[in-house]
Amino acid sequence: MNPPVRMKTSRQDQLESAFCGVLIGTAVGDALGLPAENLSPARIRRRWHGDWRMRLCCGRGMISDDTEHTLLVAQALLAHPRDAAAFQRTLGWKLRWWFLALPGGVGLATARACLRLWVGFPAHRAGVTSAGSGPPMRSAILGACFADDREKRREFVLASSRLTHRGWQAETAALAVAESAALAVRARSQPDSASVLEELRGLSIEPEWVGLMTAIQTALASGRSVAEFVQGLGLERGVTGYALHVVPLAIYGWLRHPGDFRAAMTSVLDAGGDTDTVGAILGALAGASGGVEAIPAEWRDAIWEWPRSVSFMERVGKRLAEQSVCPEPLGSVRMFWPGQLVRNMLFLGIILAHGFRRAAPPY
Repeated sequence: MNPPVRMKTSRQDQLESAFCGVLIGTAVGDALGLPAENLSPARIRRRWHGDWRMRLCCGRGMISDDTEHTLLVAQALLAHPRDAAAFQRTLGWKLRWWFLALPGGVGLATARACLRLWVGFPAHRAGVTSAGSGPPMRSAILGACFADDREKRREFVLASSRLTHRGWQAETAALAVAESAALAVRARSQPDSASVLEELRGLSIEPEWVGLMTAIQTALASGRSVAEFVQGLGLERGVTGYALHVVPLAIYGWLRHPGDFRAAMTSVLDAGGDTDTVGAILGALAGASGGVEAIPAEWRDAIWEWPRSVSFMERVGKRLAEQSVCPEPLGSVRMFWPGQLVRNMLFLGIILAHGFRRAAPPY
């Protein structure tokens, strides 16, 4: 007999759109921001004129570690959707092999953690002290998948975060992204900024975090632009990779331009600095609240990737939605792994070419 066909519900359709929105939104923001990474706002304006578009190679964009890690998290979650410790161990193995495939971009803390994994450290002890933005760049999909389960959401986010980073800043930032995505999925639209900030304010009693939440609330109430908010943080020359610079900016852009993926994305990328990670987190949140339909088609269609293609991301998102109503683990979506090494060699060449181009004017 054939297995019974599981009928999709309207809730499952909504989750599918939200999960695909998180994954593809992450990829779009990552790919748009990558060519401008670590450039100042002034140099971005001098080098490129007009609207933001894919520019990495021949009018196309490619993803970096921000999207790759988000997909690794999603795949590990499909393997172990109920057990955070097993999820962490699986994600650790996936990070080992990801690192061995010579990725073109990897943060120092993540590289150190991957090396510790390879020399035998268990997953729960691999993380290093760091306040970097590795954990928040991959936590939106966990918030979306555990939107209705606060305890599991926190447990899985911390398991993902502590695999590579240990520090209250990185963990709080990762929880903030996950909580924001969860609110978006529960609301089935852009959540009210007051409810978002109320939720986020309770994540930490550290004065720095409390002050950032107050700064976001004050700036929103005053109608300040994203550029003015960035100036208020003292980041006029570009956003650093510090988790408590990247995440507040992404959240502010998302709340400042509700329901407008293009305007929100443009506003945070214009700030310069760690553009790929800010763009990835903003894209994930805007994708969670608006679904994949909210992402401009010309940006989605201009992503040039294989084997982690946009269609692959859609398959992962659909399986996550199916997993939400299935008691048994469905397992990860298959991918042609040998192709990743070939892809990474090409990606490295393109990134090196960009590095040489940056040595030339305009400065």
